[in-house]
Amino acid sequence: MQGRAWLAKSPRPRQMLRQGRAARGVIARSERACQRVPMRAIETYSPLLIIGPSWVGDMVMAASLVASLRAQEPGRPIDVMAPPAALPIARLIPGVRRTIPLGLGHGQFGLMARWRAGRALRSEGYGKAIILPRAFKAAIPPFAAGIPVRIGYAAEGRSILLTDARSDSQRKTARTIDRFVALGSPEGAAPASERPVLVLPEEERRAVAEKFPLAGEGPVMALCPGAEYGPAKRWPTAKFATLAAQAHAAGYQLRVLGGPKDAPLAQEIVAKAGVPVEDLTGRTSLIEAAGILAAADVVVSNDSGLMHVAGALDRPLVVLYGSSSEKMTPPTGPRSTVVSHDLPCRPCFKRECPLGTLACFEAISPQEVLAAAMAVQG
Repeated sequence: MQGRAWLAKSPRPRQMLRQGRAARGVIARSERACQRVPMRAIETYSPLLIIGPSWVGDMVMAASLVASLRAQEPGRPIDVMAPPAALPIARLIPGVRRTIPLGLGHGQFGLMARWRAGRALRSEGYGKAIILPRAFKAAIPPFAAGIPVRIGYAAEGRSILLTDARSDSQRKTARTIDRFVALGSPEGAAPASERPVLVLPEEERRAVAEKFPLAGEGPVMALCPGAEYGPAKRWPTAKFATLAAQAHAAGYQLRVLGGPKDAPLAQEIVAKAGVPVEDLTGRTSLIEAAGILAAADVVVSNDSGLMHVAGALDRPLVVLYGSSSEKMTPPTGPRSTVVSHDLPCRPCFKRECPLGTLACFEAISPQEVLAAAMAVQG
């Protein structure tokens, strides 16, 4: 019923249903073929494929899964396939051998494109695939590739495409990192989750420093005012502007980071701050943004992808939480602190404030954020 309900939302439900029935036959034939090869041999000596998320922050958290897999099976090759928005982060994860672009954006179904991407991997000899996103579409490439072991959470009726469909009953209470790491271990095991770590090559750091040189002197505070999920995760720009003015008075240089969609937010901050603020939104690649964060003395960010990047690069970090929860997606860096206020309405996990007040963020003052930044910087 769950699968049919999902298919009913598809633009071609009958066609998809027929494909699903055909897939059952393919699965049966694949399983009979796999019986000819000892599964343990396939799993141990063949490379492993991770289907990565399309969100930058989630890709950072996937580094904990890679670390767990490396500890369990040292030397086993690990590749990552993901959409282009988040894939560059996989290049910075220690232990990832190869990154494979999936030429589809966030929210695009692209059935045939995903099928072709999977078929192109059939000769790679993958013995196991771990599918991190819960979407039906994410399970298509490993199935099309004929990977004999396909592990993921049961969702959207996609269990037909998996050989090991896990219950995701803790999705709304467990940390995302722990849910990812659990997929790399036998079901029911509770392995410890290492914090995610990214390694930015020295040549990348030098290239970023040369391309985006600092104009002044003093410690650098990087501001990350965006949050792709929605405005309920964004501290107001007027408060960021006040923070920038106060930080400048305290001797900081200010840089604003984000993607092209964050440019209007940065422009408001620059206009309202009344002090020099370097706007780098939309001017950097994701790797270049990581390089700028790595060189910052302290980072102030919403609960966003760049927040997770900064934490995984061990930067002093202040994270502002509104509609989201610091319990589920906390900063994991050793020098991180959270600024939030407990209210009856949070966390609501909404894209926009359902009350229209944004009370969770309005309660956070620039003064307490600056104090937190100076404290965490040490």
